[in-house]
This record gives sequence, C-alpha cells and structure tokens, in this order.
Amino acid sequence: MTWIAAVTRLRARRESGVLVTVATVRGHAPREAGAKLVVGHDETWGSIGGGNVEAVAIDRAREMLTAAKAEPELMDFALNDKVTNQHGVQCCGGTVSILLEPLPVVRAVAIFGVGHVGLELARILARQDLDLHLIDSRADMLTDTRLNTLSDAVAQLHVHHTPLLPEEILEDLPHGTHILIMTHDHAEDAALCDAALRTTHLGSVGLIGSAAKWARFRKRLTTEGGHDDPVIDRIKTPIGLSDITGKEPATIAVSVAADLLRTFENEGE
Repeated sequence: MTWIAAVTRLRARRESGVLVTVATVRGHAPREAGAKLVVGHDETWGSIGGGNVEAVAIDRAREMLTAAKAEPELMDFALNDKVTNQHGVQCCGGTVSILLEPLPVVRAVAIFGVGHVGLELARILARQDLDLHLIDSRADMLTDTRLNTLSDAVAQLHVHHTPLLPEEILEDLPHGTHILIMTHDHAEDAALCDAALRTTHLGSVGLIGSAAKWARFRKRLTTEGGHDDPVIDRIKTPIGLSDITGKEPATIAVSVAADLLRTFENEGE
C-alpha cells in the first residue's frame, strides 16, 4: 500500500497517525530522501529502511500518538558502528534526518439544512480540512447542480438526503461531530435539538434562530423532552458572533463559520 493510500485509510477510519519521512541523507543510508512510513496505533505502512532508524522512529511516532498535542519534529541518526543504538547497529556510514508529522483525526461538522444560509456556510467550511456532512430533507437542495459550487472543496463532503427523519443521521455521525441546525422547518429543528441532546457522542450543538424561537424550544425540551437545564444548555443559540448583525445569508454564514472556528481553537487549548 502506498503512503498516500495509508493516510487515506487512516482518515476514513478516523484514526490518528504519524507520517515519517526521510528528510535528508548524507553519505550512505538504507533509503533515499523522501522515503516515507505511515505509523498507526497498531499498524505501519511503507518503510524508511528498516533497522534501528525505523524502529526508533516507530517508537517515537507511537509516543506522539498518545500525546495531548503533538508537534512535528526532526530526529537525526548517525549510521556507524560507534553509536549505541536502541535497536541494533546500522553502520552504513551516513547520517539521516527523519521528519515525523502528526496526522490528527480531522474535525467533522454536520449542517442540517442546506438552504440559503446553509449553502453559504458550506462554501466557507468546505475550504477547511474537515469531514463536512450536508443533510437536508429536501432533495432539490442537494442536487449536483446546486452543490457544484463546492466542487473545489478541501473538505471531504458527505451528502445525506433524509426525506423523513433527518435526526436519525445523528447516531451515524463520527464521534465529536459539531452540529449546526438550520433547516427550513421549525418542527424539524425542534426534533433535531431533542435528538442531539440524546446523542452523547456529538461535539457542540448550534441552533440558528431568534430568542422567541429558542424560548419555545427550551420550554418544549423541558416539558415534552424531559431534559434538564444543564443538558439543554449544550445547545448554543443564537449561533455566530454577536457583534455581526447583518441578515444576508452570506453575512450570517461568515459569522457562524468564525464562531465555529473559535470553538475549534478553544478545543485545542
């Protein structure tokens, strides 16, 4: 398997990994500069030459996988019989530098409702390295022609048409997915809020709408849904930056995207 395929597999599995690259070579070494190895929690793919260099790199990569916030780092190796090595002698005679780059699990975002605001928001978030889920009960919101504006997306797009019960998709979303609820139907929004509060593996939950809408929803979530206040407080509403007050779809989308990116940064602190 190529290293690109291995990275793709880790991403599809939503597993973290480390990309190990031979950065520089001086003299003789088992592999040339550019050789790559992908290290996962339980598997490796590719090779940077075997022996002590590869074994030490794998050990360090596995340490990085358990670190709270790993950063890229360089490791230098002298390949001669005068150096005491952890995993045996390599006496090729050269020196190599190895670059280790963490491959974190990418964040996931789900937009429920791909109307005017939802599509503008998708256009912005599609420029981020995300797994971006677009969910709508209306098939005409998810046509290829309409979503063609996302054809150059950096994000991995996942489109879901859910004509009956869009809330059922919540259970299938990846762990930690951030939820943005902005459908065309307040009843649909309310059902999604209730279901999101019952789905424990999600990230943040945001709801678009006015204070009056939220007051009705909050009462319903308490009386009909049986949720207590701390649980209901998981839902953030209104979403977006409070000092951006424009009501144009593109303006709202910029505000919501900026607020979400700030949430991402707070997660990493």
